[in-house]
Amino acid sequence: MTEATVMQTDLDRLADRIEKAAGIIQELRSARDRALGETDELRQRVRAMEEQLRGQNPAELMGELQALRKEQKEWLTERREVAGKIEALVKKLDKIDG
Repeated sequence: MTEATVMQTDLDRLADRIEKAAGIIQELRSARDRALGETDELRQRVRAMEEQLRGQNPAELMGELQALRKEQKEWLTERREVAGKIEALVKKLDKIDG
């Protein structure tokens, strides 16, 4: 191989590597742009949520949540009692029918 051929081959390899690098850079720029867009969207969502929560006392919200949980437990207990009573009545009706 002549020196010119070797130099041309090296230049071709360099050109290929530069093209690959340029492609990767373009992909990274696109990914960065998408990430920036998503970041902006998330910032807007956070601001909107902050505005919704502004003026609300976290302690009051926790108190309301605890009260709701207590009420839920009471309803479940009452539901179990009613279900037990209905079951007992169904058994009595079965005895009458049987």
